[in-house]
Amino acid sequence: MGLLTGKTALITGAARGIGKAIALKYAAEGADVAFTDLVINEAAEETVAQLEAFGVRVKAYASNAADFDATQEVVQRVVADFGRIDILVNNAGITKDGLVMRMSEQQWDAVIDVNMKSAFNFLHAVVPVMARQRSGSIINMASIAGQTGNPGQVNYAASKGGLIAMAKSVAKEMGARGIRANAIAPGYVLSEMTESLPQAVKDEFIKMIPLGRGASVEEVASVALFLASDLASYVTGQVIAVNGGMYC
Repeated sequence: MGLLTGKTALITGAARGIGKAIALKYAAEGADVAFTDLVINEAAEETVAQLEAFGVRVKAYASNAADFDATQEVVQRVVADFGRIDILVNNAGITKDGLVMRMSEQQWDAVIDVNMKSAFNFLHAVVPVMARQRSGSIINMASIAGQTGNPGQVNYAASKGGLIAMAKSVAKEMGARGIRANAIAPGYVLSEMTESLPQAVKDEFIKMIPLGRGASVEEVASVALFLASDLASYVTGQVIAVNGGMYC
């Protein structure tokens, strides 16, 4: 018996990166996994195969998380396919960086829509399912940028700060129905998103981290496992920092 045996998790943007690491961690602990991505391509199909190797039920859904109606539809399909949703991980996210005085409206709207509006869309669709079950764990993947701000990322920081506030609000709204909501705020994570950064930028990040290194996606996923499991049955409305001491 794994920590999540008998539970169904829905994870957005899980074909790669942190989302994929969370999906793998959940499947290894016995959870059935439904995940979404903008398109179901070769990478998503490979993720499905890796998850199925754990002997759990898995299905990938093509869906634009920023589209309200599409989200309602995909959640209905997940419930029809799996029967329930015990865990929601709002992980879908993008960056479109630029100084605020040069940032275009399109850059702002795209990041807010994908990073924050998508979380609202899934909360709106999934919370009623969890309320009927009188149980559920919601995890918003935020960022250290949402706690400290970051030059050149006013859109990204705003979206991640919003995810923190959303988790705290849902925790207060839905606690009486047995629904917990928390946020994870990673710092510098070794992932596809950060791999493209200039080496000088990476070196500056490392200088600011007391542990002297970036986090692996598996280390972030371990916190997501804790929050999804009954080990965290009395943890709600919290922001768990996974930043190596970069911000305390």
